[in-house]
Amino acid sequence: MKFTKMHGIGNDYVYINGFTEHVNDPAALAIKVSHRHFGIGSDGLILILPSDKADVCMRMFNADGSESEMCGNGVRCVAKYAFDHGLCNHNPMRVETGRGVLSLALDVVAGKVRTVMVDMGEPILDLPKVPVDIEKLIRGVLPHEYRVSSAQSDDIVEASFVSMGNPHATTYVTDVKAVDLARIGPLVENHEAFPRRINAHLVQVVSPGEVIMRTWERGSGITQACGTGACAVCVSGVLTGRTGRKLLAHLPGGDLTLEWRESDNHVYMTGPATEVFSGEYEEI
Repeated sequence: MKFTKMHGIGNDYVYINGFTEHVNDPAALAIKVSHRHFGIGSDGLILILPSDKADVCMRMFNADGSESEMCGNGVRCVAKYAFDHGLCNHNPMRVETGRGVLSLALDVVAGKVRTVMVDMGEPILDLPKVPVDIEKLIRGVLPHEYRVSSAQSDDIVEASFVSMGNPHATTYVTDVKAVDLARIGPLVENHEAFPRRINAHLVQVVSPGEVIMRTWERGSGITQACGTGACAVCVSGVLTGRTGRKLLAHLPGGDLTLEWRESDNHVYMTGPATEVFSGEYEEI
């Protein structure tokens, strides 16, 4: 089976061209190829498939085999692969995702896609639709509060919840590096208030137009970046009065530019897409 390794600011996935390759069990394959020592090494698996609704279709599986609705960094790479490898030459390109059909504007240099601006659509703020179980929260209005307990501590955490087709919890801290994300991340992801689990983000505000963030991604753990998470952080910043509608987000793997436009209520995300290498993987 042929594959291509790609990443969006370090958020790396194994990509399969579903126009020419067939995957029998993508959930099981995602677990195998994602392993950093015994596989190819990635945050998950993304299939690029034909679509009867758009130019191409994206299906995304986390490193634990669970399927996710959307991946902001992943969809930029899908557009790059489709354009660079001749699956589609449309610009903007339309990609079918679990969030619906998204429009992506491609910055093409010397025949190759360099950066992509994605219209991520409107944020979902209604808690039951995120989804968040309000009854399991300590405080059901902003700032939302919920309790996180472990053998080491029992804490009340403030957060704002946004869905960009997948659920996100944003918590503001004074220093993102000082928080033990490896400990707190799984507790937040699997909290009883989140029926479909949740992506957890720690955010440090630098200025009204700039933040630093770290991510625990459901099903994958600590990742170098999360595109939908950065969009959620942009929305959360406006809702809590911490940042403006245009935002530069610094993630461990690189930077993303976000804008939550008043004109259409859509969030726009701009960032790079990078192809690393291609190869063949023997399914056993």
